[in-house]
Amino acid sequence: MKSTEESLRKAFLPAQLALKYHPFYRGKIEIVPKCPIRSFDDFAIWYTPGVAEACEAIKTRPEAVYENTNKWNTIAIVTDGTRVLGLGDIGPEAGLPVMEGKALLYKYLGGIDAFPICLGTKKPEEIIQAVKWIQPSFGGINLEDIAQPKCFEILEALQGQLDIPVWHDDQQGTGTVVLAGFINALKVVGKKMPEVKITMIGAGAANVAISRLLMLAGAKPGNIIMVDSKGTLHKNRKDLEHTSPKKWHLSQTTNSQGKVGGMEVALDGADACIAMSRPGPGVLTKDLVSKMSDHAVVFACANPIPEIWPWEAEEGGAVVIATGRSDFPNQLNNSLGFPGIFRGTIDVRARTITDEMCLAAANELAKLAEERGLSEKYIIPTMDDWEVFPREATAVAEKAIEQGVARINRSREELYASARSIIKRAREQAKYLMRSGFIQDFPT
Repeated sequence: MKSTEESLRKAFLPAQLALKYHPFYRGKIEIVPKCPIRSFDDFAIWYTPGVAEACEAIKTRPEAVYENTNKWNTIAIVTDGTRVLGLGDIGPEAGLPVMEGKALLYKYLGGIDAFPICLGTKKPEEIIQAVKWIQPSFGGINLEDIAQPKCFEILEALQGQLDIPVWHDDQQGTGTVVLAGFINALKVVGKKMPEVKITMIGAGAANVAISRLLMLAGAKPGNIIMVDSKGTLHKNRKDLEHTSPKKWHLSQTTNSQGKVGGMEVALDGADACIAMSRPGPGVLTKDLVSKMSDHAVVFACANPIPEIWPWEAEEGGAVVIATGRSDFPNQLNNSLGFPGIFRGTIDVRARTITDEMCLAAANELAKLAEERGLSEKYIIPTMDDWEVFPREATAVAEKAIEQGVARINRSREELYASARSIIKRAREQAKYLMRSGFIQDFPT
């Protein structure tokens, strides 16, 4: 087993390298042509005068925009920078490196062209209006790192007013990946979804969505206990009634035993802990983990540092441990979700992304990991298993068709072949640019 010192050194290395490499590359994405330019004469086709015909086609039949432009494969990543990773309200400029990184993942893992849109406002009504103004250029909207409770208001308003899919990755995206890992974690420890007692540390956008998807997957609401900064959510939390409708609803439907107190009370006898709170370490302790049931599951998902180091959770008695980091086993990373989910969504031109589509994605992720062979250290696929993304996209697209929210009807075979081809092209393009020297190697 690695020493604690070695583990900590490895844990902090990505942050050190980020400070070195970000200034060297001066951004992680750029626009490149996708049409041939044989000579300057070709601009008569791509721009004036030829482009006028494409414009007329769209004016006559608005749906033709998906055939004549890149709208079909383009999404906007929209943020106000008020809840960036584990950094909090750092502003739109400081949030731009994260949004660029997300766009890079969208392209490499999902073959999707994503553009960071960092807005200089924190007002929900202005964010809603801004997205409505820019939506003609995009096939979908990914809301990102927006603080709660306004993230719920913004999402619901835009979903009701736009005819393209809008989702908040910190809600459905996180929920999908955590659910996939949780399904398999229960298989490893031999427990059943309807029976397990689940403690959720943190009651923000992520855990609110995770709880909803857990219930859709079969967890009993009464077996879930949520803990926020003031303690457990229970029927007498009157402070939530008018300030946080989502949390108020959960306080009335979860925690059937009516437990009142903090983490120590909530974790006593719990089968699983899903922590989405604040960066650690020390938010959770091995003493708190030791109060859980035998064969416990601990998901410590805060970024950049989990609520508890994995080795400490193991010392406390947890059997399956997951974090949001790639340098530990069982990484619960949204990157396993959003590229494939959005790929499947836009491939059938779905109007929205439903919870059932997310459940289909989670089940496909869990199934693929099970095919590879489950263990305490492997409950979910890794990002380098690229088969994840076309399979996930296919499952999502099929569910969209089944639910009647898709505009395009394709067979499973067609969906899979299309998604695989698009994703493979993006990966091969990046490799070619690196081999050719157009993307420089890391500086020494």
